[in-house]
Amino acid sequence: MAKQVEIRAFADLKKIFDQRGWSFPLMYDLPAPTSAAALAEQLSLPLDKIEIVFVNGRAQPLEHTVMPGDRVAFVPPGTPGPYRVLLGFMNQKVDGHNENQV
Repeated sequence: MAKQVEIRAFADLKKIFDQRGWSFPLMYDLPAPTSAAALAEQLSLPLDKIEIVFVNGRAQPLEHTVMPGDRVAFVPPGTPGPYRVLLGFMNQKVDGHNENQV
């Protein structure tokens, strides 16, 4: 039996979940490790609408490997500055650059 990942999405990405009638959180079968980007593609979530992914509560780039049993949250661009610091992704890479250098 495949293990599941618990998936959440926020703001406009959450609207996609709602439009599709998905539960929140969505429990999704993930039989093997995969990147967060590949997981988003499996869910038909637009990659250009995802800035960062949280895996088990930690901000990660889309290239991060998601394991069966993980908790995942997709966050769109546009999160205000103070929240970026509080959520821990102020210094994450965005489009290949360290955000505080952009």
